[in-house]
Amino acid sequence: MKMLKMMRRFFWVVLFLVLIHPTWAKDERSIRDLAKALTKLAPEVDPAEAEQISVTAHTTARKLAREYHVVLNPEFQAFLVNVGARKRGWCGHWAQDIGTRLKELKPRTLVLHWGVAYDHTSSENNCLVVTARNQPFKDGIILDGWRRAGRLFWCPVIKDDEYEVEQHYGHSGITAWKENMQWSAWLQDYEPGKPKSKMATDNKASKASSERDERGGNSDSRQPVTP
Repeated sequence: MKMLKMMRRFFWVVLFLVLIHPTWAKDERSIRDLAKALTKLAPEVDPAEAEQISVTAHTTARKLAREYHVVLNPEFQAFLVNVGARKRGWCGHWAQDIGTRLKELKPRTLVLHWGVAYDHTSSENNCLVVTARNQPFKDGIILDGWRRAGRLFWCPVIKDDEYEVEQHYGHSGITAWKENMQWSAWLQDYEPGKPKSKMATDNKASKASSERDERGGNSDSRQPVTP
């Protein structure tokens, strides 16, 4: 009997490792590629800092998927939050929680920003954007944990064809992403001389999100809600 239990346990461990190995491999490649992309933003970007941000963003997104108890896809997770079955899982929650971890790194050669697309609509999405120092927001790289339910999505802001303006037939090539200056100030308030932001709280995030849900009716399949 003991031998049978041990064999069963071994079987499930092996099966678990087989299933998650492709995920690990994808994350490893994505971590390397994002670190390289961040380093290429400007000559003065510290490669070690770029790698640290990439690793932290990826691992935090995976960790949040477990903490949020994400099931199926982001849209269904948002539904569960809306009906009270989950406490967190809106796009703004992902951006806020990943941003909190990245702030702790106190990057010197890279800058954290908060991006919003389709603001105040049922299609609204929020993400983080990383740029080099003194670089325009539109030249940065998007970090979005919500869109792929914990598998970090990233790409240059101007190449995100899922969020474009006037996207009726094909791709317009005009990004819908804009910077939310208040939340960017919160992300950057660790820097010397920057005032501490008082507006970033979970209660405000949840309250604003709920109100926006009621206005928009959650009709869009990408329905996220924000701080």
